[in-house]
Amino acid sequence: MRAIVLTMGLTVIGGWNPAQTASLPLPSLAPILEKVIPSVVSISVRSTGAGDTNGATLPQAGGSLATVENVGPLLEISQTVGAGVIVDASNGYILTNNHVIENADDIRIATSDGSSYQGKVVGADAETDIAVIKIRAAGLTAAHIGDSSKLRVGDYVTAIGNPFGLGQTATFGIVSALGRAEFGVEGYQDIIQTDASLNPGDSGGALINLEGELVGINSAIIGPSGSNIGIGFAIPINTARSVMQQLVAHGEIRRGQLGVIVQNNNADFRRALRIDTATGALVSDVISGSGGAIAGIKAGDVIIAVNDVPIKSANELRARISAFPPNVSVRISLARPTGRVDLNATLIAALPQGEPSTTAEVKGHGLLDSVTVEKLGSDSDAYGKVEGAFVSSLIDSSKAAAAGLLPGDVIVSVNQHPASTPQMVADLTQKQDEVLLLGIFRDGRKLFLVIK
Repeated sequence: MRAIVLTMGLTVIGGWNPAQTASLPLPSLAPILEKVIPSVVSISVRSTGAGDTNGATLPQAGGSLATVENVGPLLEISQTVGAGVIVDASNGYILTNNHVIENADDIRIATSDGSSYQGKVVGADAETDIAVIKIRAAGLTAAHIGDSSKLRVGDYVTAIGNPFGLGQTATFGIVSALGRAEFGVEGYQDIIQTDASLNPGDSGGALINLEGELVGINSAIIGPSGSNIGIGFAIPINTARSVMQQLVAHGEIRRGQLGVIVQNNNADFRRALRIDTATGALVSDVISGSGGAIAGIKAGDVIIAVNDVPIKSANELRARISAFPPNVSVRISLARPTGRVDLNATLIAALPQGEPSTTAEVKGHGLLDSVTVEKLGSDSDAYGKVEGAFVSSLIDSSKAAAAGLLPGDVIVSVNQHPASTPQMVADLTQKQDEVLLLGIFRDGRKLFLVIK
């Protein structure tokens, strides 16, 4: 007897009788969508005049779904379509994208029952591409807000929007990736990638999970001329909700600053730092006088949580910190060789300007035996900003080059020991032949490299 496996995990043994399963309900998303679709609105925007958007990643018109490609100059914007999600029925608040309503002269909102309302912008934030608009209406249905931090790659999601102005339309897919930030689509949050079909006009629409909870705001696609190729992006609802709260309260975003420069942790850094985690945000520099510096955060620390919410990458840390306003105290959890350390840091509105002090030719030793360093000269951009040894040359086939060290870098530390002169670099590397953690200064910022 042969087994036949059907979709949705239903296994039927040979000799199947349709009458035996006639009473079984067919799998369907309809019950979920019936509850959610009334919370999704269609947005029509009329605007006049626009600037040149050559090279922009978030065009202000042309279907209202941002595409990662160049667009030409826009001399006249006639009408744009998009979507939004009702998140507060009593106050008429609707979440959408900033690029949907940017430069709008007139905003019309159409609900799922066909009613039309005048929309008013409460506030907008270009950095996160989130905007809040308001309508005056009774009997609205708000979406149930979920927790985007619980999303996993492979989770099923449904996207609801207004593609090409057709009105509420639902598509189905999975979470393809999390923590996307390398496409230049948005500034502060770690983006959700999905293969649920998104098209021009879906911007600002809902991304929901199988519980019918709102987990993201659809925002952008990658594709030629705005075509869908299964790569779409949504702003996590945790980010959108935090932005919305500030926009409603202040009409603008007031972002707190921790004052640390971070990069992604990895297995090489874990080994070099002698810590027990390969994830988190590795602190490569701390700005003097900042909340992070006052709290005791140091270069070489790895931030693994903020207010006990795990941090897996530098992007996640930026997104988490930017969600807090200034003067808020947050608990920063660090991984150090001695174990986990929890510190309280007060975020500030503007970072102080750090003023590190300044610092022939010496051949490196051990893992830096192919590197030549010299005294930091006044002709270097780093002069007066850091103390260290200027990398004047290195062999292309060396381990140092393979690790990413470049001529022009300034080595400022070796295995977390300050190295303010070329001779100190040579001395500190003399007995290191397995793994070397270099702190370098490049393009105005500090970062770590592991040479092994």
